[in-house]
Amino acid sequence: MEATELLQALFRWIHIVAGIIWIGHLYFFNFVNAPFEGTLDADTKKKVVPQLRPRALYWFRWGAAWTWITGFLLVLLVFYHGGLMFGADGSWNALSIAMVAVTFLAFVVYDPVANMDFAKNNKTMAGVGFVGVVLVVLGYVAAGFSYRAYVIHLGALFGTLMAANVWMRIWPAQRQIITAIRDGQAPPAEKVALAGTRSRHNVY
Repeated sequence: MEATELLQALFRWIHIVAGIIWIGHLYFFNFVNAPFEGTLDADTKKKVVPQLRPRALYWFRWGAAWTWITGFLLVLLVFYHGGLMFGADGSWNALSIAMVAVTFLAFVVYDPVANMDFAKNNKTMAGVGFVGVVLVVLGYVAAGFSYRAYVIHLGALFGTLMAANVWMRIWPAQRQIITAIRDGQAPPAEKVALAGTRSRHNVY
């Protein structure tokens, strides 16, 4: 077995295990913990939240990080190094390079859009997101990506958006929320809204 095949096997297993940890905690926060914490009184919440959330968020954010890192390494090995990017007539050109950039830099567009007033309505934001996904897929096809390549790159785009949400929006907001609850204060409403909205986006 070649070294690249060994690396691919290693990265795939880390990718799968880290992804299970990450998405499992994402579902836990949204479907279990949020409803549970809503039943707690202020004194109980002051005791429970500073103990529970930092521990769960540790596995949550590092699961996200290792899922993204190993996914990115797999894209490099399998598609860019392995030559599986294009169909029979495809090759690297300006459009294909641009679509790779879209895959890994989409957060710079998504983030300000997600902060707009209309995005507070999850159904509206979902509609905008669906249109965006369709346009990206059409871009992948026009760039000559193979079916496997554009499916994986779409997954990489989602994973990049989600991991950026975790590290750049959800975790910083949660740190302030946890500190406020620990100190017996009301958490900043804008941070609660931000963390909740981005977490729901990741679920969807």
